[in-house]
Amino acid sequence: MTAAFDPAADPADRGLLSPVWASPDIAGATGDAAIVAAMLELEAAWAESLEAAGLAEAGAGAAVRAVVRAAVSAAVGGTKATADDGAAPEAVNAPSSVLAFDAGRLAMEAQGGGNPVIPLVKALREVTPEPGKRSVHKGLTSQDVLDSALMLTARRVVVGLLADLAVAADSLADLAAAHRTTPQVARTLAQHSLPSSFGLKAANWLQGVAHAEARVAALSFPVQCGGAAGTNASLVALGGEPAALAADWARRAGLDAAVAPWQSFRGPVTDLGHALAAVCSAAGHVANDVMLLSRPEIGELGEPIAEGRGVSSAMPQKQNPALSALIRSAALKAPAQAMQLELAAALSEDERTGGAWHTEWPALRELLRLAAGAAAAVREIAGGLRVFPERMRANLELSGPLLVSERIMLELSGVAEGGRAGIQKAVDAALASGADPAEQGRVLRKGLRAVVPSGAADDARLDELLDPAGYQGDAAGIVDRILADYEARAARRRRQT
Repeated sequence: MTAAFDPAADPADRGLLSPVWASPDIAGATGDAAIVAAMLELEAAWAESLEAAGLAEAGAGAAVRAVVRAAVSAAVGGTKATADDGAAPEAVNAPSSVLAFDAGRLAMEAQGGGNPVIPLVKALREVTPEPGKRSVHKGLTSQDVLDSALMLTARRVVVGLLADLAVAADSLADLAAAHRTTPQVARTLAQHSLPSSFGLKAANWLQGVAHAEARVAALSFPVQCGGAAGTNASLVALGGEPAALAADWARRAGLDAAVAPWQSFRGPVTDLGHALAAVCSAAGHVANDVMLLSRPEIGELGEPIAEGRGVSSAMPQKQNPALSALIRSAALKAPAQAMQLELAAALSEDERTGGAWHTEWPALRELLRLAAGAAAAVREIAGGLRVFPERMRANLELSGPLLVSERIMLELSGVAEGGRAGIQKAVDAALASGADPAEQGRVLRKGLRAVVPSGAADDARLDELLDPAGYQGDAAGIVDRILADYEARAARRRRQT
């Protein structure tokens, strides 16, 4: 007999209702277990910093580190620490060191004190042998650990995010170069406006992705170390030098040193949030265009084809732009999360805020997930986008020569009989001739020929002026400048890595 499904048996959020980030890499790196691991790692690094500064007994850091290593490796499905790793026998053999840090258990117990650090520290002290027990969390406060843990989690996620954006940007640069002069109609307010090129569209996508990449790459991920009220009074009382301790803690944990505690200044959080939202916006620009231009009646672009991608549960003939839809979902959700971070910062009061700080945690995690998912999806789109120049040219012809009316007016009104009024009369006659572009073109050409002397523009020149593909302005030059700027950025990025 099949057992009844118990939702409480697996409460984890793996992205069922937000599939843009439903991958093991993203869900795992931002899940509760990852946050718990980051908090534990910071506690171990802190004990090591205290010992190095002479504020903890010899061996304290190793004792805490051994317990943390055992708990973290078990949480991520790895192997448990052994005595050969330098772990204390008590830590290696204590099964409670795994169960004590169960995320579900910590979440429930967090309701008592308002944050998960309190039960985590209690559990860590219970399972850590001497001499480490007395050094656990010594001189810290909950916000120090949780803020720093979220920064550590973000830094780890951003590594993969930046890699995806770099590949996506390179692919978009290749598209822009390959289609530098491929004719495509520009659309403004959903209507045909002027001739352009697909290379310029791809270059504009590139600008957005490269800009977002640069914003993320410029971020710092500072450690938070302020103690109970942002004064580090406990560290001073212990005889420590707070700034030096904080810098050493940051180095051991893989974070950046901070100028000062930032528990009431939320700039590091809002900066991170806005950069992540920018990733979603840049990817969303690509996705919006791909989704629209892949409509069958337009057919200028197509998403990469992959088995099982874009399928419909009811209509087997459909090829839905699934990647674009996922990116779009992230782009639509991200601004609200970034706004939540700003709202929390705006409502921060005193030296530690209640409630507003708590709203940052899920908002920041959701932004990390959305941005990482959007970056991975835009990387795939950019690398495998299907481009159909023939359809671009056919759609360009839908408006016929009337698409270059601006050019005709600029170049011929000075020599036409009746000036601008004469040109406008020819355009009006073409518009009145019906909706067929070919017929409009014939009427326009006939009307222009009647008012423009052949000496000013012979038949060959008139045909050239009426060709939409010949009126791309400085599109190619703009593409070249965007590509040159991007190549300079990419070169700097490659040198840095």
